[in-house]
Amino acid sequence: MNVLKIILSFFLFSGFSYATPEVIESNAVIYKTIGDVSLNLHVYNPKKFDEQKIHSAIIFFHGGGWNNGNHKAFKRQSMYFASRGMVAISAEYRLKNTHGTTPYDAVEDAKSAIRYVRANAHKFKINPNTITAGGGSAGGHLAASCGLLKMWDNSAEDLTFSSKPNALVLLNPVLDLGPDHYAHKRFGNDYKSLSPIHNISKNAPPTIILVGTEDRILPVPTVKKYQSKMESSGNRCDVVLYEGQGHAFFAKPPIKYFIETTDEIDRFLVSLGYLEGDSTIKKQYKI
Repeated sequence: MNVLKIILSFFLFSGFSYATPEVIESNAVIYKTIGDVSLNLHVYNPKKFDEQKIHSAIIFFHGGGWNNGNHKAFKRQSMYFASRGMVAISAEYRLKNTHGTTPYDAVEDAKSAIRYVRANAHKFKINPNTITAGGGSAGGHLAASCGLLKMWDNSAEDLTFSSKPNALVLLNPVLDLGPDHYAHKRFGNDYKSLSPIHNISKNAPPTIILVGTEDRILPVPTVKKYQSKMESSGNRCDVVLYEGQGHAFFAKPPIKYFIETTDEIDRFLVSLGYLEGDSTIKKQYKI
């Protein structure tokens, strides 16, 4: 049974009616090699890819507590935004359970991924000034870290190409590594160097945060504090709350939350001029 049939079966047995999502296959591109580890970008191009046209790009980082997970977590979002005319990318990065690495290594890899895409913008046929980074949970932390942290770039790379995305799409991201917050014990007294909320400054990328009101890893007061700090520094920070939803709600049944969050992200990208026209997510998927 292929992947499309599995997805279809899930919708049918879950009581959902099935629309016609645009299925787009990805191409793997190695962006970084560390020892015997090669890390890939899984690139989804629009089906009618016009190499004479310059596209906006969106790069997704999966969640998993910096311990596990894989690039397939954002396959549906990547296919959708490719169908809307973007170059969509789902990135691999080093993980504790697979590579014995730390969140610091993961942040370095995320920065390497964005730098690689920007440095090769001509090959990807993208605008290096309209690159959005997104992710869920720990992947949201990685995206936010690329937008805010001035440390953890790989000094062996060409640092004339910035690793800072132009916009951020954060789904229940880990934003605060301070005391009494998720994973603080992994960082101890060094937490501020990797904590997005402690590194907000002027000219942070415009940001949208999508989170459930019952999220225990990212409580609503933390989101509101982050938004306040962003706005007081002159930055845009939109927050969309989903009543009664917990962590990673957008990736779980019912599919309405995947649809609703993707629709919100689409409108956010349109507001930045990175996408044009109306969202098609409710035509491709329906409850």
